[in-house]
This record gives sequence, structure tokens and C-alpha cells, in this order.
Amino acid sequence: MNEDLIAPCGMNCTVCSGYLAFKNNVKDKGIRMPYCQGCRPRDKKCAFLKKRCGRLLNNQVKYCYECQDFPCLNLAHLDQRYKSSFRMSMIANLESIRDRGINRFLEEEQEKWHCPDCGGVICCHNGICFHCGLEKLKAKKKLYRWEDD
Repeated sequence: MNEDLIAPCGMNCTVCSGYLAFKNNVKDKGIRMPYCQGCRPRDKKCAFLKKRCGRLLNNQVKYCYECQDFPCLNLAHLDQRYKSSFRMSMIANLESIRDRGINRFLEEEQEKWHCPDCGGVICCHNGICFHCGLEKLKAKKKLYRWEDD
């Protein structure tokens, strides 16, 4: 886990399908998924919120929790979608960073998303490790859903 892969909105890009597809080069392994290097490495501020947030666009905040409007309506909508579909909360991530610091948050994320089979990273979008679970990923009809959803 890497601080540079924590987006301003609280998304941990390390566990995102786009980043994991990029990191594990899944296109060369027969899986069509969009690639992403992460919001901060691409200098995108936040792929989800930046177009709607002047503070992010103007580099006035590093993380959304620094904003007086935290959590804003846009972040709340995004958070609800992620809580219901992807088993994570961006608002909870941001509160953890704010309250316990980035290093503790990264340790917790490492533990939470650690693949018990190979030590890789489990994807928040479907619960699959892109290192040892590619056959399972290839067989999925809905790439962005957990098995039990």
C-alpha cells in the first residue's frame, strides 16, 4: 500500500480494478478491462469528484476530509454506491486517515485487502486477486460484482 495511491476522495487506488488491471497487465492475459495508474500518479486529483469540486481542482485540499463541507453531497453519493456494491466506504477511509493517520490507514488496508492465497491484493470491485485469481476473473460475467452479489 502506498500513500500516493490514496485519492483525495478516500479511494484506495491500490484495490481498484483499473489499477490492478494495469499493475497485472490483464489485457495481455486475455481480460478486457480499463487500465489506470491511480488518480495522484496521473495528476487527476480525483477521478470521481474533481470536475465538481473547485477545491480539488485548485489544490486547496489534499484529502476531502480537510474541506469544511466534508462530506459533501457528491462524496456521500459516491460513498453510498461503494458501500452497497463494493464493500468499502470512502468516507470511512477519510475519517480513518484524519483520525489515525495515513500510515495506520495503510496498515489497515493492507490487512483488509490481503489475498490469503498468494499475498497479493484483492480487488474492491469484485473480491478477486488479480495475481492468483485471473482464471476466476476471466470466467466472470459481471467483472464489477462480488460473487455473492
